[in-house]
Amino acid sequence: MRLPEDAARALEKLESAGWESYAVGGCVRDSLLGIEPHDWDLCTAAPPEAMKKVFAGERVIEIGLKHGTLTLLAPSGPLEITTFRTESGACRHPDRVSFVRDIHADLARRDFTVNAMAYSPVRGLRDDFGGREDLRNGVLRCVGDPGERFREDALRILRALRFAARFGLTIEEKTAAALRENRELLRNISPERIFSELKGI
Repeated sequence: MRLPEDAARALEKLESAGWESYAVGGCVRDSLLGIEPHDWDLCTAAPPEAMKKVFAGERVIEIGLKHGTLTLLAPSGPLEITTFRTESGACRHPDRVSFVRDIHADLARRDFTVNAMAYSPVRGLRDDFGGREDLRNGVLRCVGDPGERFREDALRILRALRFAARFGLTIEEKTAAALRENRELLRNISPERIFSELKGI
């Protein structure tokens, strides 16, 4: 997998400072599908204060730092770098964010297996939930319990339909059942977010 220069440089700086770091999520999925990612998200074991030290002297935005996200204003565009974390409550508005050192816990909180993969130039592909095999087999499957994933964030119901439509994936049986069972939760999602997903579908 080939990373853009700015993403590779950011990962290298974090690794040189002793912090395990990866590209994560949609950029990894798209790269495996042979699609050019439109943005690159990075994740790291470095807690927020350590990230600030690693990128001291560079242009950064710290607005999301209390939730573990630092935005690096790289020459090619902004790069979001987020500390490995777990969440409680609704994932779009979590009650509590806990920073962790283990990427497995961070990947476990994500929506679908195809989005729960990470890549490091040092360690290669990290795929704890079978996302690469699901991509090969054309399957969309939730990470862990599908009902929990949709109750954490009902917008994932429409995201499932968008990913299935965009990538030609079949929604796995348990995921599809949970999607239907939790459909009423979409009443809690703002019309703007629903409209955005419908446009994507």
